[in-house]
Amino acid sequence: MGTMKSRKKILGVSLSLILINMAAIMERADENLLPSVYKEVSQAFNVGLADLGYLTFVRNFVQGLTSPLAGILVIHYDRPTVLAMGTVFWALSTAAVGVSRHFMQVAFWRAINGIGLAIVIPALQSFVADSYREGLRGTGFGMLSLVGSLGGIGGGVVATVMAGHEYWGVPGWRVAFIMMATLSILIGFLVFIFVIDPRSHAFSDAFDRNVLMEKRKVSKSIWRESWTAMKVVTKLHTFFSPPSGFDHNASAALLSLFAVGCSAGALFGGVIADRMSHLYPYSGRVMCAQFSAFMGIPFSWFLLTVIPQSVHSWFTFAATLLFMGLTISWCGAAVNAPVFAEVVPPEHRTMIYAFHRACEVSFSSFAAPLVGILSEKMYGYDPKSVHPDSGSAQEAFALSRGLLAMMAVPFGLCCLFYSPLYFVFKRDRDNVRLGSSK
Repeated sequence: MGTMKSRKKILGVSLSLILINMAAIMERADENLLPSVYKEVSQAFNVGLADLGYLTFVRNFVQGLTSPLAGILVIHYDRPTVLAMGTVFWALSTAAVGVSRHFMQVAFWRAINGIGLAIVIPALQSFVADSYREGLRGTGFGMLSLVGSLGGIGGGVVATVMAGHEYWGVPGWRVAFIMMATLSILIGFLVFIFVIDPRSHAFSDAFDRNVLMEKRKVSKSIWRESWTAMKVVTKLHTFFSPPSGFDHNASAALLSLFAVGCSAGALFGGVIADRMSHLYPYSGRVMCAQFSAFMGIPFSWFLLTVIPQSVHSWFTFAATLLFMGLTISWCGAAVNAPVFAEVVPPEHRTMIYAFHRACEVSFSSFAAPLVGILSEKMYGYDPKSVHPDSGSAQEAFALSRGLLAMMAVPFGLCCLFYSPLYFVFKRDRDNVRLGSSK
């Protein structure tokens, strides 16, 4: 490389980690933009609930299909460069959604948005995995989730509040998309200029980086290296394992409380899982994951069936969403991400996070359209009957039943599917350690 990036710290914290967490903030903000303005998008393009679910499906499905791109790109580019590439994809597509005039244009740009997120998220996760020691990875991923959730709060709340206004004659939700895209490009540029890849730094301690890169280019093609990483990943047993009536400000506040609960819960869960992994090295994290997944069932039931669907229940909704977020947010940061880092060699970590993301979003992409289909076809949701300000009790009931079906059942299956880890995690981790010692 022509210039060497120096390691800088701000208040004792690595500048690279600060910028990586800022990228996570923008990524989560981008993810929360569209769901926060579903009502305005529905009115702008005259579409129903199932169509809005289709937008989420398209983005997630494309993201799942293209997630292995991240694993391939990091073979010949350092991760700051890969992160900058992904940021450009998601930022430009986000801005394009904000200026779209037809629903199919929105769908197309949401698909492009999925490509950007597919590149960024696995690279972010492997960067954090390489930046923390094994016993602290739960805390590290929890912190990443915590600051990312701040972006979720910012993206969701800002979009929700802006959606109720116009700026220079432009609907607020469109302005929010363009503004978020501009900030994302800025963060991507800073990451590309200042962030140092910890894996590159580790290599430079034992090898000259230029010699290493030339050796890799001569000895292996990108396709052979990609195939090797994919084979390592796929051999692992461990791997396969709002109510109506609230105004924009009240909805934004509820969204904020849930995001605060999830962000704090991810960090708290990460710390607890790190402690549990010291006490029970091969089962502690699995127990944390099953507890977190199970808690989603009673909270979903209480949130969607017990609390009266009324604006007068705001405080009950607020408390429920806060505590729900605190308990159901452990799996990713406290368990999945640290476990993957332990069962895969360092050079293939981006690929494992890419495969995990591919599987996760491919399956979850069906949730949004299924909620719409269940609500409309089984429970009688009619978007034309929803009053733009006061909503509709019947439609709120239909939507809540569709949501409950697509929350409680997956939470239960998630809890069940973690069980095989009690038997296969030890074997996979020991195999990696044995291979590293040779």
